[in-house]
Amino acid sequence: MKPEAPQLDPDVDFSEDDPLEATVQWSPPSWPPHKVLVCQFHYRRCQQMAWILLERELKSIPLTPVEIQDLELATGYEVSGRCRMEKEEDLWGEWSPVLSFQTLPSAPKDVWISGNLCGTQGGQKSLLLWKAPGHCVQASYRVWFQVKGQELIPRETPCCSSSIPTQAEWVAVSAINATSWEPLTNLSLVCLDSGSAPHGVVVSSIAGSTELLVTWQQGSGEPKEHVVDWAQDGEPLENLSWVRLPPGNLSAVLQGHFEGGVPYRITVTAVSPGGLYPAPSVWSFREELAPLVGPVLWRLQDAPPGTPTIAWGEVPRHQLRGLLTHYTLCAQSGTRPSVCMNVSGSAQKITLPNLPWGPCELWMTASTIAGQGPPGPSLRLHLPDNTLKLKILPVVVLLWGLFLTCCGISLATSGRCLHLRHKVLPRWVWEKVPDPANSNSSKPHVEVSRNTHWLVGNLQGVGGC
Repeated sequence: MKPEAPQLDPDVDFSEDDPLEATVQWSPPSWPPHKVLVCQFHYRRCQQMAWILLERELKSIPLTPVEIQDLELATGYEVSGRCRMEKEEDLWGEWSPVLSFQTLPSAPKDVWISGNLCGTQGGQKSLLLWKAPGHCVQASYRVWFQVKGQELIPRETPCCSSSIPTQAEWVAVSAINATSWEPLTNLSLVCLDSGSAPHGVVVSSIAGSTELLVTWQQGSGEPKEHVVDWAQDGEPLENLSWVRLPPGNLSAVLQGHFEGGVPYRITVTAVSPGGLYPAPSVWSFREELAPLVGPVLWRLQDAPPGTPTIAWGEVPRHQLRGLLTHYTLCAQSGTRPSVCMNVSGSAQKITLPNLPWGPCELWMTASTIAGQGPPGPSLRLHLPDNTLKLKILPVVVLLWGLFLTCCGISLATSGRCLHLRHKVLPRWVWEKVPDPANSNSSKPHVEVSRNTHWLVGNLQGVGGC
């Protein structure tokens, strides 16, 4: 006869020493009663298909617990058992329902930083990240930070991130209810001299693969390892992937499905016991594509007046879809054909002194090695005729000269404003030329006394003779 399945106690005990061992209590089936049964048990890791059979078979009398040895911390397991009559070796009963349990949690082994911890942007948020132990394990963690030599109060947090306080120098992470022998996982957060950081970081695609190859040159420091991390543009800080490499390894193949035209930020950091040596981040594409949009133009203050100065904004990286090679600026005035010119990708504004006067339309495109993108929004201008002033100036000068000439002639011939003509006109204009016939310059000089002048005046006043 086949006996029923044994019953497994859900309370699992674990050893306090390494290696880790689990003890599972069980009860023999209620039927058949008063019989000695032989039971066997098997176990497996969570989400694995194959079972591992325990070699030792257990009897119901005396009853001894199930012992599972050499388990891993922070891991989920499943166990099940079946029984047979002691004298019926091949007539096994059905397997019991699966009992799932997880071993004691442990400190995360792989801790890293997301964000610009060693950058120049002040106040930017940084996160401490660690990798989850598995889908079948749930744990809470305790995080310690050291800021300016003082240890802060530990904070409890779920898996698998914690914000980093500003000016933090050191961090340690442990699991709550971890074993006594499990050490903390610690990491120095001090940013060391950039001259010792890796340099010459190059990212390239792998033919026929969706992976990326990253190579670099080692800096002057002596790191204990290198860490390469990457994230897609626009992703939150939590969505960071990273891989750790021994110090002599100067290349890494980044596993994952990297899409064409999508920008990825990649950073290589040398890690030493004293701190971090991060290299400047690089943006890379597995495959470059043509841009989706063009830059937006706007007009700055003219310098000099009448000469337009045009500026433009950068195309967002996810719409650029590649590394920018150059811009192309085009202009069209009236019914004239459009004229285009290439502009350096590092430029942000340009002055256009030779645009013809009248209505004008400007637009710009961006280019990658994959090709030129569509034009951005048009900018419409109306430029005044700057040559009009040069045409009017000679006419104004000529009219002003004629006006002055007419005024001079009028003053010279008119009896009015005699005092003004003496002041305005030259002396040779208003001074009379002496007449030789009426001139007294050749006659003898006769002095007339004051009395004579008085007499002549009186006579003229008497009768007019």
